[in-house]
Amino acid sequence: MKPGNGLGVAPKKAGAKNKKSKAWFSRTFKPSNNTPYLPPEAEEGNIEYKLKLVNPTQYRFEHLATQMKWRLQEGRGEAVYQIGVEDNGMLVGLSEEDMRASLKTLHKLAEKVGADITVLREREVDYDSDEARKIAEVLIRKVPDDQQFLDLRVAVLGNVDSGKSTLLGVLTQGELDNGRGRARLNLFRHLHEIQTGRTSSISFEILGFNSKGEVVNYSESRTAEEICESASKMITFIDLAGHHKYLKTTIFGLTSYCPDFAMLVVSANTGIAGTTREHLGLAMALKVPIFIVISKVDLCTRATVERTVRQLERVLKQPGCNKVPMVVSSTDDAVTAAQQFAQSPNITPIFTLSSVSGESLDLLKVFFNIIPPLSNSKEQEELMQQLTEFQVDEIYTVPEVGTVVGGTLYSGICREGDHLIVGPTDSGQFHKLTIGSIQRNRSACRVLRAGQAATLALGNFDRSLLRKGMVMVSPEMNPTICWMFEAEIVLLFHAKTFHKGFQVTVHIGNVRQTANVAAVYGKVSSPTLLQHAACSWKKTHTLALKHKGQC
Repeated sequence: MKPGNGLGVAPKKAGAKNKKSKAWFSRTFKPSNNTPYLPPEAEEGNIEYKLKLVNPTQYRFEHLATQMKWRLQEGRGEAVYQIGVEDNGMLVGLSEEDMRASLKTLHKLAEKVGADITVLREREVDYDSDEARKIAEVLIRKVPDDQQFLDLRVAVLGNVDSGKSTLLGVLTQGELDNGRGRARLNLFRHLHEIQTGRTSSISFEILGFNSKGEVVNYSESRTAEEICESASKMITFIDLAGHHKYLKTTIFGLTSYCPDFAMLVVSANTGIAGTTREHLGLAMALKVPIFIVISKVDLCTRATVERTVRQLERVLKQPGCNKVPMVVSSTDDAVTAAQQFAQSPNITPIFTLSSVSGESLDLLKVFFNIIPPLSNSKEQEELMQQLTEFQVDEIYTVPEVGTVVGGTLYSGICREGDHLIVGPTDSGQFHKLTIGSIQRNRSACRVLRAGQAATLALGNFDRSLLRKGMVMVSPEMNPTICWMFEAEIVLLFHAKTFHKGFQVTVHIGNVRQTANVAAVYGKVSSPTLLQHAACSWKKTHTLALKHKGQC
């Protein structure tokens, strides 16, 4: 499918027949060579095609409800219905009366399965007939229960002073910036960040959407707990540093927190500058799908904004990137971009907006509301069936609670009272511990599933035995440690030669350690032996190497 063409339709040869309602189909119109099509409906996935849903029988209604439950399960709580579309993808369209009746039936079905519907868009199908025919695209979203909202993590990248933190402040606080950085103040963690206006650490912000697709943020909710209670879908932003001085912190955020997507923020008045290319290269090397936001358009003329867009398009189309840029300028574009972005890794949506005037901010919110998770229910179930592995990213001591660790559950399921082992220590040992309690977004949670981030209370466990980069795993896993490992290296950019004895910082998942190159076999892209300064837990994983700020 080509980007930017509305519903993504493309001409296809005619001749398909409607097996379900052949007589009705033949009376309404005859397909021509220009009849538009969508791809044929897939049995798996969260997208369902329906020609019409007019006055179904009770038996048919129950069957449709079961079908909707299946599609919601496939989409982990979200499904998209195309009304007026044949199973083979032909855009037949419905009359105004049939469309109202079909949407009414869809409302009843959603109510039965505990979901809400949002009509994303309606459009007329252009046929040679006297009666106007329409198709509708409808988002079905499950009303959450027991804190099981859909959670997507978005890493925020971009050069220093590109407007990353300001944009997140506007999205999560619900108030526009005053042009002097007021919106970003709530995101900063340190005094020097407030004084300089530059992020040096990793911070997290949340943006919620309820079952009806409405924004849930701090403008209407006072706490994160209230946002979690109201939201059916949560976008967790990982705000990363833009200055080259803090590149190691940015790399750690990309490798450790397992982002689903990356948002590269580029200032319209400076274009591609500073660490922009490095951040783009890192996201692509780690295979994180990326979309681009051009900020500060209120400071520039339209010609300057268009020049920045063309500059980005040239970079994205270069060999090594091979991306298909898609400029989003309407709600219809935002809906199409969200659907195609998740399906094709080559599509790169580009938004142009302002955090001061609010221009096109609503298009970015539509995009976040619709964008589906990358993994389907089957892949998620397979991860949950594996043994428990929790990555330790943060360590705290909380009064009256004890030792608390924060991180991401890489695989399996974690419950209160589970017995795990944590390590490795400097001597290569693992220690036993018991999970006291679990919290997600500051709300109590009894069960943690693969892919979710949380904090775990460990009671009186000795904090001195813990460090960042450790893992908490099931004892049945029998983890092994290593001081040396073999890796295939692809050198993205560096001024010096990669050779034996070369010292690098290795980022693998939540592990960040210094290592020496013990041996190089053949070309640089061939397997290379690296030796750690300390023992670590290793699995087959994508890694990033850094030498004095360069990758």
